[in-house]
Amino acid sequence: MSWNDYETAAKRGPISLFFKVIGPILLIGIVLTFIGKGCGWFGEAEQVAREEFGPRELLRKYEWFKDAAAMLDKKQADIAVYDGRLKSMIETYSGMSRAQWPREDREQYNIWASEVAGVKASYNMLAAEYNANMAKFNWRFTNAGDLPKGAETPLPREFKPYTNE
Repeated sequence: MSWNDYETAAKRGPISLFFKVIGPILLIGIVLTFIGKGCGWFGEAEQVAREEFGPRELLRKYEWFKDAAAMLDKKQADIAVYDGRLKSMIETYSGMSRAQWPREDREQYNIWASEVAGVKASYNMLAAEYNANMAKFNWRFTNAGDLPKGAETPLPREFKPYTNE
C-alpha cells in the first residue's frame, strides 16, 4: 500500500469501511439469527407435539378419563344411597312435621342432607372437568373413531348431566 491509497481511503470516509467490512458481518449475523429462530420455533413445535401426543401422554390421558368416569359413576351411586337414607327417614316420620321429629333424627337428617350436597357438588366439579377435557383438541383420541387397539366401547363424549337437586 502506498501513501496515495491511504489518502484515497481517508477521502471516502468511514462509511465505505463500514459497508465493506462491518456491513457483511452484520448481514450474516441477522440471517443466521432468523434461521436459528426459525429452526428453534419448529423444534419447539415438534417438542410440544411429542409431549402432548406421545404414547405415554396418550395413555395417561386415557387412564384419567377411565378413572374420572368410574369416579362419576361412584358419586352417582353414593347420591342414590344418601337419597335412599333421607327418603327412609322421611317415610319413618310421614305425617309429622320436621319440628316434631326427635332432635337426634333432625340432626342426623341435616348431616345426611349436607353429605348429599357435598357429593353432588363434587360430582358437578368432576363432570365439568371431564366435559372440558373431552372438548380439548389434544384429547380427541378418545373419540369413538379413534379408539386404541383392543378397546370396544368409547368413553362418553360428555358425562351425565350435572345434578342440581
